[in-house]
Amino acid sequence: MKEAAHTNIHHLHARAQDEASEDRAKEEQQHAQREETPAYDLYAPDVYFNRELSWLDFNWRVLNEALDPDIPLLERLKFLCITSSNLDEFYMIRVAGLKQQIELGVTDLPPDGMTPEETIAAIRESVCRMNNAMADCFLDDIMPGLEREGVHLHSYADLDDESREWCERYFMEHVYPVLSPLAIDPGHPFPHLLNRSLNLVITVVDSMTDEERIAVVQVPPVVPRLVKIPVRRDGYHYVLLGEVIAANAAALFPGLQVKDSWRFRVTRNADLDIADDEASDLLKTIEEQIRRRRWGAVVRLEVDHDIPQSVRRMLQSAMHLQEQEIYPIRGPLNLADFMDLVKLPKKQLKDPPFTPRIIEELRGDHNIFARIRERDLFFHHPYDSFSSIVEFIEIAADDPDVLAIKQTLYRTSGDSSIVKALARAAENGKQVTAFVELKARFDEENNIIWARRLEQAGVHVVYGIIGLKTHCKLSLVVRREKKGLRTYAHLSTGNYNETTARIYTDFGLLSSREDLSFEAAAVFNYLTGYSHQTNWSKIIVAPVSLRQKTLALIQREMENQKAGKKAGIVVKMNSIVDAQVIRALYRASQAGVKIELVIRGICCLKPGVPGLSDNIRVMSIVGRFLEHTRVFVFENDGDPEIYFSSADWMPRNLNRRVEAMFMVEEPIIKERVLNHIVPTILADNVKSYILQPDASYVRPNVGPDEERVNSQERFIQYAETAYRERNAEEDDESE
Repeated sequence: MKEAAHTNIHHLHARAQDEASEDRAKEEQQHAQREETPAYDLYAPDVYFNRELSWLDFNWRVLNEALDPDIPLLERLKFLCITSSNLDEFYMIRVAGLKQQIELGVTDLPPDGMTPEETIAAIRESVCRMNNAMADCFLDDIMPGLEREGVHLHSYADLDDESREWCERYFMEHVYPVLSPLAIDPGHPFPHLLNRSLNLVITVVDSMTDEERIAVVQVPPVVPRLVKIPVRRDGYHYVLLGEVIAANAAALFPGLQVKDSWRFRVTRNADLDIADDEASDLLKTIEEQIRRRRWGAVVRLEVDHDIPQSVRRMLQSAMHLQEQEIYPIRGPLNLADFMDLVKLPKKQLKDPPFTPRIIEELRGDHNIFARIRERDLFFHHPYDSFSSIVEFIEIAADDPDVLAIKQTLYRTSGDSSIVKALARAAENGKQVTAFVELKARFDEENNIIWARRLEQAGVHVVYGIIGLKTHCKLSLVVRREKKGLRTYAHLSTGNYNETTARIYTDFGLLSSREDLSFEAAAVFNYLTGYSHQTNWSKIIVAPVSLRQKTLALIQREMENQKAGKKAGIVVKMNSIVDAQVIRALYRASQAGVKIELVIRGICCLKPGVPGLSDNIRVMSIVGRFLEHTRVFVFENDGDPEIYFSSADWMPRNLNRRVEAMFMVEEPIIKERVLNHIVPTILADNVKSYILQPDASYVRPNVGPDEERVNSQERFIQYAETAYRERNAEEDDESE
């Protein structure tokens, strides 16, 4: 039975919002009482970076990987595709939101003080430069490099006769039947084109009247964009589907002469507008919003760079766009479509293969529950294999002593072994509860499919908390044992997604500690029912207490520093945006606390400003794997406290999501994090950037005699060395 959790968590959310509205008055009063008058106005716009421009800086860092000649060629193409795909989502969500603010006359400004109009203008300037850099990289570097390796992207006009004949047959057999040319004239208004659709605007001439007419043809997304030409056997040969259609467009307009064609691509507002406090059936509401997503307002129009002004003006008028919303593009539109080339069997053009290791505790013959009972098990993905987490759920699904399984699912892979195991567990008669977050952006359709399959298998599916997204990563297994029931918990910084677990860095913990398991169970009680649990010590939950706990931990380090005790903060996460947390860090820096922030993406905090943040260093790491780990280390006068979390320091995480930050207490794990993982990350001088007070990111200066440290490669080497040493020991024992 599907349900939506309501009253208690909504009440807590409202209470947290009310408390947040009083933050400024409380902060001012508290710090006035301490006679702490900062040299800077911590509420002034000039002490914050703009959120949107900071995200664009991150996308530039992704693009830099594509521009790096030391990276294998297909890996560079991959980063180019990711840069393009990232821009799509940025326009569909962030730029669309800015446009809505302008249309609604919103006057509230972000902490940096930039108006939506100013932000959009700055975005356009940066993105135009980014588009040019992407085109240069693709046309002048990536494709010539692939040509030398036997991978050819042909212009249709340059095809030999045999290839052209094959393309003509392919067009008539596989493409022509699905095309629908759309006339544009007073009797045929401009069509409402799909979001992210690639289209051709074609001019044709009526030979009887010499009248020129315009039509639009959508390049069908159901046909591969890269058409492989099988008659060429000397390597890999492709031509773009749009060129095949344009070259054979006469078949679409019998009796007319095709004069010319140009490409254009539409990006629409895709942010779901879900008033879930008014939705009686959240699943149906989201399904309807997903359908509407394809037809949202246009926020960006990409066109061929040589498109005639008359055609450009026609498109602009038809879509009610301003000039600044049109982006001329050199080369192919939507480079993300070229991700298919990354799959080519060209090992010499890719990173060396890496096989994640099975952690020492779970190698060989083992009972996973017995191993967890011995002590907490730590996973650093993708270096430690995610297959062990899948095994944990699969074994629980088939173990006759397991009575119940509870699981949160935010993003899952297309063919999820975990989801299959949950369904099998329910079919085996176990009590299975799955909390499926239907509002996981761009995974809504996938999650709806899994939710229905799980329901059909007998899983108790819960989804949709009013006003909140459930973003925490938790699973529980309740097992009957000799001494009674025991609960096993998995807590993680990353999703239960077997695909992304191979390319995202994340931390995970398997534990049977009673205190941790009890609080993990309490989190599920919040999600599925009514609970007034307030005594959290091992797990801190948003929106209940995560903000307050974060501020208290920062405050404690500041007070320790002033008292002459050991103090320091090291944080690694994806983004830092929340102004209240940033102000707390500024005050800690002003008190002398050394703060290291490793922020992959958005950073609205200005580091290294004398008198404000000169004790704060911000670095960003962009490399082979997507940095997704979230770890928080507080010195605590020589007795460091370590937390992992599903949350970044952003208003949405602290106010509008259910998140979990959990304490790490196992000495062996703490030692590995403090003495190996964190120092290796902070020492990275190959894939890192250092954020400057002027918002620029610069590479570290590495002297000729200085050791070069690529943290991700170091972790790969560590995992592979441990794996080889263990195999050698097993070989010795067998002899």
